[in-house]
Amino acid sequence: MYYRDNQNTPGGFGSRPENRPEGRFNSSYQRQRNEYGGGNGSGGGTGKNGRSGGQNYIISPPDKTLVWIIAALIIIGIMAIFSAGSPRAVAEGVNPVFFTVRQLAWLVGGIFGAMFFANFDYRKLRAYTYQLPIIVLVLLALVQFTPLGLTVNEAKRWLVIGPIQFQPSELAKPAIVLMFASLFSENSLLLDDKKIPAYIIFGASLLLIYKQPNLSMIILLTFTFAALYYMAGGSLKKLIIAGMSAVTLIAFTIRDYQKQRFLVWLDPNKDPLDAGYNIIQSLVAFVEGGFFGVGFGNSKQKLSWLPEGHTDFIFAVIAEEFGFLGCFFIIMLFAMFLHRSFIIASRSPDMFGKLLAVGIAFSVGFQAFMNMAVASSFIPATGIPLPFISYGGSSLAVSLCMFGVLLNISKKRVQRIRPYAKKTA
Repeated sequence: MYYRDNQNTPGGFGSRPENRPEGRFNSSYQRQRNEYGGGNGSGGGTGKNGRSGGQNYIISPPDKTLVWIIAALIIIGIMAIFSAGSPRAVAEGVNPVFFTVRQLAWLVGGIFGAMFFANFDYRKLRAYTYQLPIIVLVLLALVQFTPLGLTVNEAKRWLVIGPIQFQPSELAKPAIVLMFASLFSENSLLLDDKKIPAYIIFGASLLLIYKQPNLSMIILLTFTFAALYYMAGGSLKKLIIAGMSAVTLIAFTIRDYQKQRFLVWLDPNKDPLDAGYNIIQSLVAFVEGGFFGVGFGNSKQKLSWLPEGHTDFIFAVIAEEFGFLGCFFIIMLFAMFLHRSFIIASRSPDMFGKLLAVGIAFSVGFQAFMNMAVASSFIPATGIPLPFISYGGSSLAVSLCMFGVLLNISKKRVQRIRPYAKKTA
């Protein structure tokens, strides 16, 4: 409906191409309209039984390549959790497969979530533009201000309800993508009456996440918002100004332990037994792995040398066991995931689907980059899991649900079937 109402408007929201309703997907959208014979306009075409004046709506199968990519990442993740988590489980006095079994349980739930969203029309998600972010905001408040919040390693990020323990901040990723994909699909204006409530919810969520503290999630959500704004046709100049302002704000509000992380990142040997310990042990794992690795299950760093080897630093364990080749394979899988996601976005028949696909792709891809960059000491240490691979039920289940939405977007193909012209004698 959005494009149907605006396809005859010369300039859309302005004369600049990026301000038109198609945003920065303008060229790919026009190619798709030409390929499908006019896109989803209402005139002409043939209906069922060859009757004129209607349309045939063809729904293609989901993107099979994307399914295989995610399946490969999950299999690698289960193997890595079994290898890296077994020593940790034994040290805690539980079954060696304790972490693996729990991850498999979350995997089953995540698969059902992915199947549901793969068959749930993504356009209906617009009805939850504000509902889902508000629910996430309430859950974040429960973590901070009620006894339901659980503190682990000086971070209060988990919500415990009966036997279920999860991180509401993980739910913030799809909530923010949904909210701003819906709003920016209408126009690329940074400020208008409809977006003010969204910014209030977004700001309150970031504040509660900051109190956990979880600076890595704040960075991820902020960059995801910036990516959605830019792909909708937003101004790059405004983003640069906002980025410089954010850096200045962080410089004055950063906590002592976060400042220490940055200084130790520059020189881990300044505090090799405390703040720089994780970085040093992670780099040792990369060195030990070499080109081919030491073999599956033969990592030494996971034997109490590398803390959180089954979660935040699981990429280092993979690097030690499978070497450069294993790391390169995982990086290529995430690169293929981004490639397929952007193809899905370019083929989506509406701007909401395009932005939703881009937001999901960027959220997963940037999170993967942050985790692998921390493990290789490319950026300062932040506590963020590797999507589909690290141990963590909340991250796995949410990532699979977002994957299901991507599959649903990939299934949509709206094509107008035109009758063949009759030959005249």
